[in-house]
Amino acid sequence: MTHFSKTILQWYSQNKRDLPWRGSRDPYKIWLSEVILQQTRITQGLPYYLKFIKVYPAVSDLASASETEVLKLWQGLGYYSRARNMHAAARMVMDEFSGKFPSVYKDLIRLKGVGDYTASAIASICSGEPTPVVDGNVYRVLARYFGVEIPINSSRGIKYFKQLAKEVMEPAEIGEYNQAVMEFGALQCKPQNPDCGTCPLNTGCLALNQDRVGELPAKIRKQKVKTRYFNYMVYVDPKNRTLLNKRTEQGIWRHLYDFPLIESDRLLEPEEIYEVFKKEDHPDGEISLWREDPVIHKLSHQHLVTRFWIVELEKEIGHGIPLEKLDEYPVPVLVSEFLRTYKNSYF
Repeated sequence: MTHFSKTILQWYSQNKRDLPWRGSRDPYKIWLSEVILQQTRITQGLPYYLKFIKVYPAVSDLASASETEVLKLWQGLGYYSRARNMHAAARMVMDEFSGKFPSVYKDLIRLKGVGDYTASAIASICSGEPTPVVDGNVYRVLARYFGVEIPINSSRGIKYFKQLAKEVMEPAEIGEYNQAVMEFGALQCKPQNPDCGTCPLNTGCLALNQDRVGELPAKIRKQKVKTRYFNYMVYVDPKNRTLLNKRTEQGIWRHLYDFPLIESDRLLEPEEIYEVFKKEDHPDGEISLWREDPVIHKLSHQHLVTRFWIVELEKEIGHGIPLEKLDEYPVPVLVSEFLRTYKNSYF
């Protein structure tokens, strides 16, 4: 066990990436980096971290912002519940911890959106608390090296790997070790085509010795991907104003804005959209299809097959949004990409 942790630490000292939160013991900065990098690659998440630190240099700044402002800055990262939870947690810090960001596990775990992994990471890095981290990278390293076949997304697997991580950790250097084992999984023991030939742990790795690197870690089969069909109605009135709706129901993109939506069970053709307009209460206007080929937007468990329909209205919209002000609203990437490509030719 000691060989495992010492080897990981030695590898880390020679290979760690130079990241802006490395070396910091500020729990706010560590927390921000962890929230942003969950389910996000470093290359994608780093610019967002820098933006958030610049706009909200302290937790009090983040807490005093509006949710709409936070979602707008987050736009493009996906998994928007992370941003909403982050904002709520910042306000909890102000209300329940007198504005001082906690750095011990028992307090961190109380914050909105903070689970065992994030609380362990912050507590170990900022307070030296001997709590091991187990994220996707750590699961992969442990499963391969020790040849563990228990699915990592099962309740048994979660408990087993947490205990295993505790047994192999380096308590005296826990903050450094936790960062090291995560970095090792990200750079050396990669999901696809890991460079096992140069791996300092290759002689003791059971998965490598048993030719099972591609099989581990094991997972329970994911749920089936669902296909949904979206028809966005882009209203434009005589004063170049349009409509956006705030998504308030549970589900994807909660509290983001998008155009009025008609969801169907298949791809609708122009004549079918006209029929929907006749049957339902939609404003009168001339309808045209923006691009024949639908946009395919892939989320983790669903694919959105989307068409945008331009509706040029005869009458003015009572509370319409000027087209030039649409950039002020947090919208899903699907809508943002449409606006970016469409507004040059129309707006």
